Amino acid sequence: MKSILRSPFHGLISKNVMLITFAGGKSGKKYTTPVNYVRDGADIAVFSYRHRMWWRNLRGGVPVTLRVKGQDLKAVGKSIEDKNAVAASLLDYLQKMPHYAKYFQVTIDPNGQPNPEEVARAAQNRVMIRFRLAHA
Repeated sequence: MKSILRSPFHGLISKNVMLITFAGGKSGKKYTTPVNYVRDGADIAVFSYRHRMWWRNLRGGVPVTLRVKGQDLKAVGKSIEDKNAVAASLLDYLQKMPHYAKYFQVTIDPNGQPNPEEVARAAQNRVMIRFRLAHA
């Protein structure tokens, strides 16, 4: 996946998948991980399971490089761990990207709205990472 996203063929998957490069909090070692994302202006949102470790390096706001649609963008990533805030953000995310609802085990009603109880349940074991793009 990393190779495709760095290649001229990134268009096959880069509409909703990007690379995040960040430094480890203790080691300073550079890490790169592919993630699904949704972009809203200068903000990019990503969800991860709480048990995964990579996002913990972004607590408090950390500079990162995002590989989005073939371009490297500078941003600041910040983890959001409050379950109510995660649920509200996940609801917004699934309204914009309802085809991802199945990955969160959330049903979409005939009007295209995610089931709020299922969203709240899905948020219990996830965090959101919000990236604010740097101004050029």
